[in-house]
Amino acid sequence: MDKLVVAGGTSLQGRVAISGAKNASLAILCAAVMATELVTLENVPDIRDVQVMVEIIRSLGAQIHRTPGGSLRILMTGPPEEMPPYHLAKQLRASNLLLGPLVARFGRAEIPLPGGCNIGLRPMDLHFKGLIALGAQLSLERGTVIARATRLEGNRVYLDFPSVGATENIMMAACLARGQTVIENAAREPEVVDLANFLNCLGARVRGAGTDVIKIEGVDSLGGCLRYAVIPDRIEAGTFMVAAAATRGDVVLENVIPRHLEPLIAKLREAGVEVEEEEDRVRVRATGPLNPIDIKTMPYPGFPTDMQSQMMALLSTVPGTSVIVENIFENRFKVADELKRMGARIKVEGRLAVVEGVERLQGACVRATDLRAGAALVVAGLMAEGETHIGNTIYIDRGYFNLERKLKMLGARVWRTPLESDELVGKESAKKSASF
Repeated sequence: MDKLVVAGGTSLQGRVAISGAKNASLAILCAAVMATELVTLENVPDIRDVQVMVEIIRSLGAQIHRTPGGSLRILMTGPPEEMPPYHLAKQLRASNLLLGPLVARFGRAEIPLPGGCNIGLRPMDLHFKGLIALGAQLSLERGTVIARATRLEGNRVYLDFPSVGATENIMMAACLARGQTVIENAAREPEVVDLANFLNCLGARVRGAGTDVIKIEGVDSLGGCLRYAVIPDRIEAGTFMVAAAATRGDVVLENVIPRHLEPLIAKLREAGVEVEEEEDRVRVRATGPLNPIDIKTMPYPGFPTDMQSQMMALLSTVPGTSVIVENIFENRFKVADELKRMGARIKVEGRLAVVEGVERLQGACVRATDLRAGAALVVAGLMAEGETHIGNTIYIDRGYFNLERKLKMLGARVWRTPLESDELVGKESAKKSASF
């Protein structure tokens, strides 16, 4: 029951280490229930979404232990003791990624319809289409998806849209299906590649991850993996890159894969930001005036929708007119109203946002409407005059590990403080909306 306070006006300087990828970690944790032997995962961020997923997998009967060094050790030897409880599944979208692994290994899965950020329609029809093509029988009963199968059969699956979640769910299920499965128009995101690499570590036979055609040769069972390190989080890295540019700072990001950041790097350079790439680090400097740019979000390798809100915050103080087109989630522009509280000039029409840069933002009381909107408001607060009070910090905690500590290491003035009595009413309303 707290809020994040950001005192603006400080240029970020120094080095910051990027944590493991949230979205890759969640998918890999789901895949771990398919392993018949011990799995050890490294570089898994200890964030709220991961904590919830760990509790969900524990509820299935898995033994999970986080070592003093931060690794997760997972062992699931038998069928689920019970299916994921609704109060946990509703907290994050990724709970639906257990559908494929459970029905593939144990022949049955019961997953409550998932929750997560309210950023737009995220239907599961492609998940269902793929699993049905593999031979699963699906039904929906009282808000719970039930899948049954004696043994899945390989098949060709064409995705109407390159959905990351559907690609991951079908790919995991196909690892234990009889014969070959081919996923066409598959998602190409780095997190999909990371999941495929982990599955192969367990003994799966997955080829083509990172392209739009993935081929999986089914095996009878998957073993264990003594050590697997999750890739760095490209969205956390991107958030710090934008924050460095927004504050006209000079920041070196360590533990990154620059290739995963190429769409963002290209746009920052177009805006006039200096970006230097090395093997596993990136340096971001912004010393002069910046230029307005246009952005269109697209599936990877296009510009990521998860970085659109942060870029909107940055562009709100760039002289001239910038245009953002959101092609993935129709509700991703909710942050615009919060930025306007801080003095931004943004006009939204459907999936189009026109940003007229102002000289400076002013600190205000705002609320995160989703995970990346929360990050955008932090960026805005770092630029603004005075203090910015950000409510709904539960969203930020879902995806960023030690955000305040990392920002403080770069010279930012940021801290948490309890919500005041009149803010608690809004907090309770936000908790209810965060579940859907």
